[in-house]
Amino acid sequence: MWLLRLLAVILVLTIGAGFLIYALTGNRYYLSMSWRLLRWGIVFALIVFALMIVERVAVIPV
Repeated sequence: MWLLRLLAVILVLTIGAGFLIYALTGNRYYLSMSWRLLRWGIVFALIVFALMIVERVAVIPV
């Protein structure tokens, strides 16, 4: 779980840095990179949450 939290913090810092660099330079590459990272981060978070829900709900015989 700590690894997922670490990845989330790194993702947020990277997205913020991309937006900041875009604001300073005006280069649209950094804006598109930040949006792409944001979209993939949301997809990854939804997959992780879905797996956590399935793990909680599913009764897997041992």
